[in-house]
Amino acid sequence: MLIERKSMFTGKINVMDLDVTYDELERWRDGELIQKVFPHLTTDEREFLMTGTTPEEWEKFNKDDYNEAEGDF
Repeated sequence: MLIERKSMFTGKINVMDLDVTYDELERWRDGELIQKVFPHLTTDEREFLMTGTTPEEWEKFNKDDYNEAEGDF
Protein backbone atom coordinates (compact mmCIF):
# COMPACT_ATOMS: atom_id res chain seq x y z
CA MET A 1 0.00 0.00 0.00
CA LEU A 2 1.31 3.46 -0.84
CA ILE A 3 1.60 5.50 2.34
CA GLU A 4 2.05 9.27 2.33
CA ARG A 5 3.58 11.02 5.31
CA LYS A 6 4.88 14.54 5.92
CA SER A 7 8.53 14.57 6.97
CA MET A 8 9.13 16.03 10.41
CA PHE A 9 12.49 17.38 9.17
CA THR A 10 11.69 18.87 5.78
CA GLY A 11 7.91 19.24 5.72
CA LYS A 12 7.99 17.41 2.40
CA ILE A 13 5.35 14.79 1.62
CA ASN A 14 7.12 11.45 1.19
CA VAL A 15 5.61 8.26 -0.20
CA MET A 16 6.63 4.70 0.59
CA ASP A 17 5.13 1.43 -0.60
CA LEU A 18 4.64 -0.66 2.55
CA ASP A 19 3.28 -4.15 3.14
CA VAL A 20 0.48 -3.02 5.47
CA THR A 21 -3.30 -3.33 5.63
CA TYR A 22 -5.98 -0.84 6.62
CA ASP A 23 -6.74 -3.03 9.64
CA GLU A 24 -3.12 -2.88 10.81
CA LEU A 25 -3.01 0.90 10.37
CA GLU A 26 -6.19 1.28 12.44
CA ARG A 27 -4.81 -0.95 15.22
CA TRP A 28 -1.68 1.21 15.36
CA ARG A 29 -3.67 4.47 15.26
CA ASP A 30 -5.82 3.11 18.08
CA GLY A 31 -2.71 2.82 20.28
CA GLU A 32 -1.28 -0.64 19.73
CA LEU A 33 2.54 -0.70 19.70
CA ILE A 34 3.95 -0.24 16.23
CA GLN A 35 6.43 -3.11 16.60
CA LYS A 36 3.59 -5.43 17.62
CA VAL A 37 1.33 -4.44 14.71
CA PHE A 38 4.10 -4.34 12.09
CA PRO A 39 6.78 -6.87 13.08
CA HIS A 40 7.32 -7.61 9.38
CA LEU A 41 8.40 -4.03 8.60
CA THR A 42 11.97 -2.83 8.89
CA THR A 43 12.99 -0.24 11.45
CA ASP A 44 13.22 2.34 8.65
CA GLU A 45 9.70 1.52 7.45
CA ARG A 46 8.25 1.83 10.95
CA GLU A 47 10.10 5.12 11.43
CA PHE A 48 8.59 6.37 8.18
CA LEU A 49 5.10 5.56 9.47
CA MET A 50 5.72 7.47 12.70
CA THR A 51 7.62 10.51 11.40
CA GLY A 52 7.36 10.59 7.61
CA THR A 53 11.14 10.61 7.50
CA THR A 54 12.93 8.55 4.86
CA PRO A 55 16.21 6.74 5.51
CA GLU A 56 17.94 9.29 3.26
CA GLU A 57 16.62 12.19 5.33
CA TRP A 58 17.73 10.51 8.58
CA GLU A 59 21.20 10.02 7.13
CA LYS A 60 21.45 13.64 6.03
CA PHE A 61 20.06 14.92 9.36
CA ASN A 62 22.52 12.83 11.36
CA LYS A 63 25.42 13.83 9.15
CA ASP A 64 24.51 17.54 9.40
CA ASP A 65 24.02 17.21 13.16
CA TYR A 66 27.46 15.59 13.51
CA ASN A 67 29.14 18.22 11.37
CA GLU A 68 27.50 21.02 13.34
CA ALA A 69 28.64 19.49 16.64
CA GLU A 70 32.19 19.32 15.29
CA GLY A 71 31.98 22.91 14.05
CA ASP A 72 32.25 21.70 10.45
CA PHE A 73 29.52 23.17 8.30
